[in-house]
Amino acid sequence: MQQLPLGVRLNDRATFASFLTGGNQRAVAALHELREGMLYLYGPQGSGKSHLLQAWCASMAGSAYFELQSLRALGPSVLEGAERLAAVALDGLFAVAGDADWERALFRLYNERDAMRLPTLWADALPARELGWKLPDLRSRLDAIVHVGLAPLDESQQRAALQLRAAQRGLELPEDAAVYLQRHFPRDMGSLYGLLDRLDEAALREQRRLTTPFIREVMGR
Repeated sequence: MQQLPLGVRLNDRATFASFLTGGNQRAVAALHELREGMLYLYGPQGSGKSHLLQAWCASMAGSAYFELQSLRALGPSVLEGAERLAAVALDGLFAVAGDADWERALFRLYNERDAMRLPTLWADALPARELGWKLPDLRSRLDAIVHVGLAPLDESQQRAALQLRAAQRGLELPEDAAVYLQRHFPRDMGSLYGLLDRLDEAALREQRRLTTPFIREVMGR
């Protein structure tokens, strides 16, 4: 995949196949169909926004994924050249809302990509109108984009998502072990996937299965 030098590296595990859709069929369908124009994706932390943005970029040749919270300190110059890319995803708009230089850069990017109907994905936890933009024209344009909301997974769907992620790594995560993770650790999917990464490494290193006793042992170290 072609990316800008200062773009954020994609997570290889963030694919459509590894995303448990749950009640988010409309959002997933909208991303599959986004081949021109713009879409705004929003939803609370742990609802899978970043996963879906990266999955969409992975499916689009010549794409770039910008995680704005980590890029803000570098300044809006990181967006130079983005107007010409085949596909662009901008994640975490809250991080730059209210910054005049960033807002002007995003406004230019919006206008240039909109004129060419190039596919562009915008995302944040909140709808565009709630982000406190200082530039009225940028706020109105982002607000006019079709918005699609994401709903977080319920407890049973979380367990299914963890089991899906484990299975794609060649591991089996029993139901009782998934319940243990939910009951003893933060329940947002980002945290749970991080725990699964750690357990995956330990299981591979020690040639052990992901049983509840093994999880207790690893997490107690």
